[in-house]
Amino acid sequence: MNQILIRDYLNDLSRIQQTSGSFTEGVISEAFKDLLKRWSKQKGLVFINQYEFISSQKNRIRPDGTILHDLRVPFGYWEAKDTADDLDEEIKKKLAKGYPQDNIIFENSDIAVLIQDRVEVMRCSMTDTKKLGVLVTTFFSWERPEIAEFRRAVEQFKIDLPAVLAALREKIDAAYETNPSFRESAAAFLAQAKQTINPIISEADIREMLIQHILTEEIFTHVFNEGDFHRENNVAKALYGLEAKFFTGGVKRATLKALEPYYAAIRTNAAQITTHLEKQNFLKVIYENFYKVYNPKAADRLGVVYTPSEIVRFIVEGADWLIGKHFDRSLIDRDVEILDPATGTGTFICELIEHFRGEPKKLAYKYANELHANEVAILPYYVANLNIEATYYGVTNQYLEYPNLCFVDTLDNTDGLGIRAGHQHDLFGALSAENVERIKRQNRRKISVVIGNPPYNANQQSENDDNKNRAYRHIDAEIKRTYVAKSKAQKTKVYDMYARFYRWASDRLHDDGVIAFVTNRSFIESRTFDGFRRCLAEEFGEIYVVDLGGDVRNNTSLSGTKHNVFGI
Repeated sequence: MNQILIRDYLNDLSRIQQTSGSFTEGVISEAFKDLLKRWSKQKGLVFINQYEFISSQKNRIRPDGTILHDLRVPFGYWEAKDTADDLDEEIKKKLAKGYPQDNIIFENSDIAVLIQDRVEVMRCSMTDTKKLGVLVTTFFSWERPEIAEFRRAVEQFKIDLPAVLAALREKIDAAYETNPSFRESAAAFLAQAKQTINPIISEADIREMLIQHILTEEIFTHVFNEGDFHRENNVAKALYGLEAKFFTGGVKRATLKALEPYYAAIRTNAAQITTHLEKQNFLKVIYENFYKVYNPKAADRLGVVYTPSEIVRFIVEGADWLIGKHFDRSLIDRDVEILDPATGTGTFICELIEHFRGEPKKLAYKYANELHANEVAILPYYVANLNIEATYYGVTNQYLEYPNLCFVDTLDNTDGLGIRAGHQHDLFGALSAENVERIKRQNRRKISVVIGNPPYNANQQSENDDNKNRAYRHIDAEIKRTYVAKSKAQKTKVYDMYARFYRWASDRLHDDGVIAFVTNRSFIESRTFDGFRRCLAEEFGEIYVVDLGGDVRNNTSLSGTKHNVFGI
């Protein structure tokens, strides 16, 4: 396969030279760039063109190509020069400016030079197929020490986590039994959570929230280097209050000691990342992998998988086009209220902020008033909070708390449904005074656009899986009244999470608006979704479907914790 890639490169180079008649860097470097991109894809790496970052000498540098790991940590670099250039002189200039020397290829479409760990390990003619193949293979065989250590730490994390969880649960159990102050606070927290998040939350859920909070504090504070950033979040404050009543100082250090190699590996890799966008991607990967080790069943049930940025961007731009086509408005216009009801790591809100960066005054108003997001699991809630606020800072160079992220189960939050002009609804109850005020504020808004990627779990594979989706009384009753009533199928599975979010979103829109969701494709042709299709056709003026062919229901390997739902 590698020799085929090399042969394709030489063929491309010949065609480019013959067609253009040019031998300048800007023309012929395209062939080698394509070779590196294809090889990167084969290795599961990400190639980025003209990626700017700060060098060790504090210079802004922009290699022609940067290749990143899935963790968004740099893997290697490529710098192209003109054929007429003295390649060794050009290399000296670049290295003097601070270009990395851990794994970089310099070439001028005549000679290629590979430097690894500050030493030139190989140079060859770029028309020597065999030697060029060896050089590129050597380049892609290199492994950053931090990445190797991280992979070892993840495997050890899988081994050590059960014992740490057992110790944490033991200490929480002891606190419930012997610590009246903790017990009283935990009871109050549970009562508030039942009202705000969903009514079936139990004491066991509060324990798990507290455990996730404790285990991930170290990750968040070091990835973004913002110790108070995580601590000042309105929900985090309540959990810190519980933690402080039983789990501090030496007890905390001793309990979490086994996981220190994992935390240390995350800190080391995070230090390699200089841009916020890559930190955001790094944190999403850490979050997704952490959750799947920590609680694979919940990861499956909640649809824990982040949406590829290309899909998020397409949906945001598509929603903006639809708003313009049908309502002569733009997403950034005043009174176009946008809600992501299952925000996960906040990817859609972050992309919207990026989408609005060219109009800073309108963005400031939109961010403070008309961009809404909900999340029901504590880990992604924290990640979303960090991502959104840091993205806004990255775009505007101004830190501003994101006031519209609610810790709430969207499908249970039905007080805002059916809003029409002149109607308002309210919600009683709180996880914290700040959180409930956010929910009340959101429920009073007349949402115009519901956007995002709802959870995709449908049904457990067998009764032994013990991984069923819970019932939602109001939404399920609405589904029965609409999707089920209009179905001619003898059996229906339209109580899955996709259908529930469609029903909720349809009822949540103001007098008109747009729903823009990533969904499974089963609703397009499945007989059990006939009533669903009839209702959508009646309730909406137009429906646009971009069918990418991935069906989680018919191909279960796309779902669950082993494969990404987007592996289509």
